[in-house]
Amino acid sequence: MTTPDPASEPGGQARSGLLDRHIAFLEALRAAGLPVSLAEDLDAVAVLTALPWDDRAVVREGYAAAVVKRHAQRPTFDALFDLYFPPLVGDGATRLGADDGADGDEDGGAEGSEGQEGGDVPGSRDNAEALRDFRERLEAAMTAGDEQQLARLAAEAVGRFGAMPGRGPGLSSWSAYTALQRVAPGEIVDRLVQGLLAQGRGDDEARRAVAQQIGGFTRRVEADARRRIGEEKGAEHVARTALRPSIDRLDFLAMRRTDLEQMRREIYPLARRLATRLTQEHHAQRRGPLDFRRTVRASVSTGGVPLTTHHKPKRPHRSELVVLCDVSGSVANFAQFTLLLVFALREQFTKVRAFTFIDHVHEVTHHFKPGADVVDVMADLAASASHAALWGRTNYGRAIEKFAEQHADAIGPRTSLLVLGDARSNYSDLALTTLADLAGQCRHAWWLNPEHRRHWDTGDSAASRYADVVPMVECRNLTQLSELVHDLL
Repeated sequence: MTTPDPASEPGGQARSGLLDRHIAFLEALRAAGLPVSLAEDLDAVAVLTALPWDDRAVVREGYAAAVVKRHAQRPTFDALFDLYFPPLVGDGATRLGADDGADGDEDGGAEGSEGQEGGDVPGSRDNAEALRDFRERLEAAMTAGDEQQLARLAAEAVGRFGAMPGRGPGLSSWSAYTALQRVAPGEIVDRLVQGLLAQGRGDDEARRAVAQQIGGFTRRVEADARRRIGEEKGAEHVARTALRPSIDRLDFLAMRRTDLEQMRREIYPLARRLATRLTQEHHAQRRGPLDFRRTVRASVSTGGVPLTTHHKPKRPHRSELVVLCDVSGSVANFAQFTLLLVFALREQFTKVRAFTFIDHVHEVTHHFKPGADVVDVMADLAASASHAALWGRTNYGRAIEKFAEQHADAIGPRTSLLVLGDARSNYSDLALTTLADLAGQCRHAWWLNPEHRRHWDTGDSAASRYADVVPMVECRNLTQLSELVHDLL
């Protein structure tokens, strides 16, 4: 008796397609940095068999409950879910009241091209009158907080203002950037703020609320553009090339303002996880080296067989940490977040001292007070960066010489030295001999470089020359940083 092919039975092709989409979705999650195991894969299947498939919001939450471990991973999960399980296809998505609750009927894409509010299909008029009408409806929806209308307007913005037909091979026919440039939602910020002020809100509160609305609309437009491009080129292509990685795998040097705010929220939870992990490992390694004399003596009672081993007490030692940070340009974000993480773990060290530099050294240890608010600390560090520059250009050699001259007391035989920077010194003297002397006085020395290794030794980078003196490792994102700090401790 032969086993029938599921695809040949009624509904078999649909089941096969759904299984393929499920597997592709989980593979995309893993590629984006979410650690989805085989057990969690099976958990997701078990959860989804118990959920109604006609409610997209329930399906989304069921998937998330099975595979998402940390809050920071949720934006990446949501973006991929919308890509692999879109609410509708084509221009039919503009008929959707909200982005959840649809059944994914592909026929809606063809029927949605006529009779829609605003005529939101490629080929509709894109002129000054249409743009003015769209902005008025967008302003009204934001003022009313109408999420369903904002979802429709985001899809309309891409369909009407982001369509780029007739492009060459390999180029997409849709652009969120073009749509946002045409719509320019930032131009209605002042009117929205005035509306909130008229309702009795404070100026700061009103501006924060409007910024959140504009950011939310921008993300909806980007999501709809990804959905349309995914229909053209496949979800796998978009997931591989157009989707931003999760915050813990996003390069420090590629962060936007919203990414920095999310990173601030992630630092202290990361520090708590690291501290818990370190405590568990230290407890597991509590035993010291074998005490041979006590072990042999105890074996007398068992006829010379050492059934029980005895160990010398382990002598825990905590080193002092000195951090020397380049705070010039985009490297400043990497240095500041590393400092925040290190000081969140300062109980693991006897003492922590931090210094920032551009071409002159400035100590910032006093900014990291116990219980200090992370936003205040970041503001203080940004303000103190001006003290770290005399000439306005990065000069590692001058900074190292000044550190050795003014803060030699910070280095000793129990000190671990951590240098943070991209090793780009504007072709100035590198003070390699002075750095070698400092590293020779320390117990350990490391250099964390936020640039990709392929960029080392390009332009004014002196990465390899510094790496010959102090071991240099690539540290481009929060995942690498946490592992390096763990190894350091």
